[in-house]
Amino acid sequence: MELDLAALRTFAAVIDEGTFEAAARTLHITPSAVSQRIKALEQQVGRVLVQRVKPARATDSGRVVLTLARQVAHLEQETMASLNPNTAQTSTLPLVVNADSLSTWMIPALARLAPEHRVLFDLHREDEYHSTALLREGTVMAAVTSVSEPVQGCTVETLGSMRYRALCSREFADHWFPDGPTAEALAVAPMLDFDRKDELQARFLRGFTRRRVHPPRHFVPGSSAFSDAVHYGLGWGLLPELHTGSDHGLVELDPARPIDVPLYWQRWKLESPLLTALTGAVREGAREALR
Repeated sequence: MELDLAALRTFAAVIDEGTFEAAARTLHITPSAVSQRIKALEQQVGRVLVQRVKPARATDSGRVVLTLARQVAHLEQETMASLNPNTAQTSTLPLVVNADSLSTWMIPALARLAPEHRVLFDLHREDEYHSTALLREGTVMAAVTSVSEPVQGCTVETLGSMRYRALCSREFADHWFPDGPTAEALAVAPMLDFDRKDELQARFLRGFTRRRVHPPRHFVPGSSAFSDAVHYGLGWGLLPELHTGSDHGLVELDPARPIDVPLYWQRWKLESPLLTALTGAVREGAREALR
C-alpha cells in the first residue's frame, strides 16, 4: 500500500492548524480539497484518523500515521537540502525536554550543533516521566525522558542521571525544623512541587519518613521560580545539583539521601544526518553535565 504524500502533508496540516479551514489556508487549497484528501487517506488505511472536533485531534490510529507524515516531511526536507545546499531551507526540530534539563545542560548541548545544519528548535517542556506521550503522538522527533522502554519506532540510549537534593533556607529550617527534619515536622512544613505531576518531593518523603504524610504544598511551575521559592523560604523542595552547586547557602534536609533521576534520549529510528548530529550533541552535553 502506497500512501499519497499530498494526503499525508494535508493530514499533518489539519492536526497542526486545528481545523480543515486553517489547513486549507496553510496549503493554499480549498477546505473541500482538504476534506477529500483526508477522506481518501482514511479509506486507504481503513481507519478513522481525525477526530472532527475543534481543535481537530488525531485518533490512536491517526497518531501512527501522523508520525509517518512528519518523518516523510523531514526526509523530504533533508533530501532537498542535500541536492541544493545553497538554497536549503532551515529545518525545524521539535523536541521535548524536562524543565530541569532545559534550564541547565540542554541549551548548551543544542548550541553545539554546527551553524551549517541550519536548524531551528521547537522545544516542548514536559515532566521527564510523561514526555514520551509526545513521541507517541508524533508531535516531537526526540525526547529527554526517564522512560527507558523505547516508544514504538524509536531508539533509546542512556544519558546519565541528574542528582537532586532536598533543600530549604536557613530561616525556614529554624522555623519549621528546630529539632531537625523529623517526620512530624515534615508533615506540617510547607512543601514545594513543580506541578501536579511532580513526584520528587513525595518520593523523598516516603524514603525519609517511612510513612504517609500530606504536608501543605505550593505549586511553582518554573525551574528558576522553584529555586527562588526555596531560597526565599516559601517551602522546601528538591533542587538539581546543577542548579545549586556546593555553595548554595541552603540547609540540606538529609545529605545522605540524594535522589538520582536517570535520563534517556529517545529519538525516531530514522536515517537522518540532522538527527544523528543532534544526538551526538546531546550525548556530549549529557556526558559533561550528568552523573
